[in-house]
Amino acid sequence: MASKPSKPKPLTLPFILFLIALLLFTIHYLKQLHSEFHAPTKSATNPKWFEVVARETGHENINIGLVNMDETTITDEIHTSGKMVKVRFNPVDKGIEWSDLFPEWIDENSASNCPELPMPEFEDYGELDVVVARVPCTGDSGERNVLRLQVNLVVANLLVRSGRVKNGISRPVFAVFIGSCGPMWEIFRCDDLLWHGGDSWVYKPELRRIKQKVFMPVGSCQLAPAFAQSGEELWRRHSETCNYIPREAYVTVLHSSEAYVCGAIALAQSIIQSNTTKDLVLLADDHISPESIQGLRSAGWKIKRIQRIRSPHSKKDAYNEWNYSKLRIWQLREYDKVMFIDSDLIVTRNIDDFFIYPQLSAVGNDKHIFNSGLMLVEPSMCTFKTLMKKRFVVGSYNGGDQGFLNEVFPWWHRLPAKLNQLKFFGSVHDYTHEIPHDMYTIHYLGLKPWMCYKDYDCNWDKSETQIFASDSANERWWRVYDAMPKKLRHFCSLTPAMDARIQKYRSRAKNAGFPDGHWTIKVKDPRRNST
Repeated sequence: MASKPSKPKPLTLPFILFLIALLLFTIHYLKQLHSEFHAPTKSATNPKWFEVVARETGHENINIGLVNMDETTITDEIHTSGKMVKVRFNPVDKGIEWSDLFPEWIDENSASNCPELPMPEFEDYGELDVVVARVPCTGDSGERNVLRLQVNLVVANLLVRSGRVKNGISRPVFAVFIGSCGPMWEIFRCDDLLWHGGDSWVYKPELRRIKQKVFMPVGSCQLAPAFAQSGEELWRRHSETCNYIPREAYVTVLHSSEAYVCGAIALAQSIIQSNTTKDLVLLADDHISPESIQGLRSAGWKIKRIQRIRSPHSKKDAYNEWNYSKLRIWQLREYDKVMFIDSDLIVTRNIDDFFIYPQLSAVGNDKHIFNSGLMLVEPSMCTFKTLMKKRFVVGSYNGGDQGFLNEVFPWWHRLPAKLNQLKFFGSVHDYTHEIPHDMYTIHYLGLKPWMCYKDYDCNWDKSETQIFASDSANERWWRVYDAMPKKLRHFCSLTPAMDARIQKYRSRAKNAGFPDGHWTIKVKDPRRNST
């Protein structure tokens, strides 16, 4: 009889576990094998700055221009379905130095030329979404490096040409700077910084501001802006087209003493007498009394109280010990632009049109620097905070604000000298010391007019101050005084101490027999009768 077939043995639990483990291993192995033959998604390998730009634009189809970059290296790092082009331009001639871009003096009455900073053929690159650049790193951000300026201007020009307005909407464009040094903050404002990580910076510039920058000459080797001379005023017309009305003001600062209250009142009155349409703002610390504040308000100033800022590089009790208080003007964020004017100036004719210029615009002083007694700036809390940090690490050649500001704003724009006409006469052959009739302002160096008699400039009475003496300038200041309301004049009173000082030096001038003969003038200043 045949035997019955045996039943299969049931699978044991260890064997089942073995099969499961084998299956999981096989699946993991196949995934690994698949990954070797299929590249990861493009976005997974892009650098962080690309992700920031992609998030802002809403897509990864990004057109990229490369400036001063190794294109083989950057191409391996970036993956985009848009185009990627290397922007080609000739580096600036190595023989061109910063002093060539910022000469001490130019002939403002004839056409002047700046050295050439070669630019790309911009039409070759079409519209770009982002410009990626490596800026030459020269250490401190205040250093004056011509190649660094060239690279920054190439980027700015590319952005302006790519960010045109279409159907009333401005096309967003971005700048990315890679390397241990960021961009020049004179061109790319800290306000426009979107993201910073490691050695990468991403900016979304405000195009109406960056457009002004590319209209500027490459340095103070020309008056700025060149188009203002031809009457084109492209920036002003662009603003009007966009129905944008800029908020602008004149501003001055008083701190530490009341010695310049009279000067600030005269300054306000001179601006008002010029038929300005701008606001007038005065920043005052607690050393200015309530009575003086009331007088300053009556003169036309809007008053803002501040705390003064010490100049870290100034000697104790020096004249400029608290001059860094001027940095407070960058806190006036309610304005797009302000024109700072020291309170020892007066305005002799309307200068409202000069608000067309961008930050930082000023009149040359000597060498490559500007005079900070009158300057056009753009308020920004970001800029103010940066200045406050830099003041401890960036030096000042004179211990005051002018030396410091020239270090942190090495790229500036030259305004006509007549906009900050210094009352200074260095020539030994100039015996009359006449101020030109066509100046816009007068900057009273030396002893101030309210510290002298109305009859003549008391700078003539001291040999060391005669370079600042000018009767015509003195008369021009007193013309403003005579036109101001009588209730303001007592802020310019002649104190007994002031009168005694003038008399002392008149006597010395007489004894020395100064040939100008001002000490022979019979004084009729009515203020002497009220002392």
